Amino acid sequence: MQGREKTGRAGRCARCGAATSPTDRAGVAGIGPSRAEADGMGLVSRLRRSRAARAGRRVPEADEAHLRAWAAAHRGVEMFVEPRTTVTDTTAVMVAADGSWTRRRVGGPEGARRLARSLRLPVYDVQIVGYPQRMRDHDARERVLRERRRREDLER
Repeated sequence: MQGREKTGRAGRCARCGAATSPTDRAGVAGIGPSRAEADGMGLVSRLRRSRAARAGRRVPEADEAHLRAWAAAHRGVEMFVEPRTTVTDTTAVMVAADGSWTRRRVGGPEGARRLARSLRLPVYDVQIVGYPQRMRDHDARERVLRERRRREDLER
């Protein structure tokens, strides 16, 4: 990169007077990884992470705490494991007897089974058995109630 001078801060190039950007840690403007990339948060860093490292992850603490509290607060809870996609990690959907549900990351299929075992819940693969009808019925009821509330608010 000829013509660029190491200035150590934003300002003007000593050779040509052009505006310069702040330098990186090495003292060279515009060269080297961005701060996000250096911290392992850049796109390339994400793509480089091995699939095996992601597959063996434990259940995130906040997600596990939520699932445990939710299961304790509802009756007839079953767990349905959703597969990992290119966009999301493996997730578990807990469905109660009344059809209410919650979804959280579970750190892989084995993490979901381990959590279900510790909570003494039945666990199913959603790709094999699908979602329970009571969950779809609950969502349909909630949709109708939301629409009624919206109409009532408009009439006021």
